[in-house]
Amino acid sequence: MNAFPLYLLRHGAPETPGLLMGRTDGLPTTEGIAGCVAQAADLDIEVVISSDLLRASVAAGAIGRRLGRDVMVDRRWRELDFGDWDGLAPAAIDRQAIGAFWDDPDANPPPHGERWSSLLARVSRAIGALEPRPTLVVTHGGAMRAALADLCGFAGAQLWALDLSYGALLALRVWPGERASGQVIGLWP
Repeated sequence: MNAFPLYLLRHGAPETPGLLMGRTDGLPTTEGIAGCVAQAADLDIEVVISSDLLRASVAAGAIGRRLGRDVMVDRRWRELDFGDWDGLAPAAIDRQAIGAFWDDPDANPPPHGERWSSLLARVSRAIGALEPRPTLVVTHGGAMRAALADLCGFAGAQLWALDLSYGALLALRVWPGERASGQVIGLWP
């Protein structure tokens, strides 16, 4: 089967940036929405998918209207649930606890939060459900990293080394099959 392009776009800046926003939701800024629309303006896509959280779905809606595409909402593309840390600034969390999380997010999940392996499993299911058509997914930094782990086999240290700023666009080429495989073809801040 032929490869298809998969574009992953991190939502624009939220009104309160710098927080661990998993299930905590908030509107993106007007500039954040405009930045996402600009990133997607020249993409040749047939499908637009969005996380169900407002900070992603508002930008996806604006992109869909501009490109004349309906937006499908898929909650599997939402951010990691940070549990008790959700909505907090990293500096407000015990240094040892957050350091252990960043070193190994599966062995040291946030209290009452989601394990990395759970995020990876749901993003993998979302990828497996994609039709082999040029697709844009407006999502979150954690989900983008999970997609890279699933499609390209990136390890934790490699994933956390990537700077996926608000509005970052990641271009992948995906070969569907029994086990999805992919190749990174570009990253734009």
